[in-house]
Amino acid sequence: MTGRKYRSAVPESRRIVVKIGSRVIVQESGRPDPPQMQQLVAEVAAARRAGYEVVMVSSGAIAAGMEALGLSQRPKVVPDLQMCAAVGQGRLMSRYSDLFEKENLLVGQLLLTHDDFRRKVNLTNLRCAMEHLLRAGVVPIVNENDVVADEELRAHMSFGDNDQLASLVTRQMRADLLVLLSSTDGLRDMRPEGDGQRIPYVESITEEIHRMVTPPEEGLSKGGMDSKLVAAKDCTHAGCTVIIANGRQPDVLTDILRGEDVGTLFLASPI
Repeated sequence: MTGRKYRSAVPESRRIVVKIGSRVIVQESGRPDPPQMQQLVAEVAAARRAGYEVVMVSSGAIAAGMEALGLSQRPKVVPDLQMCAAVGQGRLMSRYSDLFEKENLLVGQLLLTHDDFRRKVNLTNLRCAMEHLLRAGVVPIVNENDVVADEELRAHMSFGDNDQLASLVTRQMRADLLVLLSSTDGLRDMRPEGDGQRIPYVESITEEIHRMVTPPEEGLSKGGMDSKLVAAKDCTHAGCTVIIANGRQPDVLTDILRGEDVGTLFLASPI
């Protein structure tokens, strides 16, 4: 079953958060992938012109810094990661700014940390700034502030390649839909007794669903399907629909917003 009846409501979403993982916009060499970024920007711009309010949560700053610094592997020491983020964040935003300018759209950068979601004043300021950006037709681009908040880079405090950050932004902005774009086309049944096929939709994220997950791979990204399931569970419990899909698939966002059978859809829980 594809769950097409569930997907029919997706095009009715009005505010969406699109999280773009590192592997979606970075080549295997570790260098940013300009054609891929251009494709995604064009899809976000098309969604914006169609009347959707779109917030982007994008990884890739550390990878962009790695490219500039000539590094072939992601550093494992926090100061080196901070250095890559410091060098790469501006380069990442510059690319996005140039690409969106060609679509006649402006972008606004928001760098966030865990503390921003723990402090009421910060949260109020965040929501106010985001609402004003969206009202003005600006596309907010959110990323983790890796430079000043070294705890975000440590494994036990990580946002998980921005999956948790996207979940927090989605809930705070009361978005209707969270799209987690990764290098996989959704949740697959990877249990020994499973057939490895894509699961079109999930009504509830149970322990059985968690058992289908394989450990995250080493490399540029620091997320994995388990991190995405946690993010999806938090958002669905808050009444938001979530879709995990392959961000390198052409027209993926466009197809999602048409209600096509793309990726894995996680149904919002009744509030």
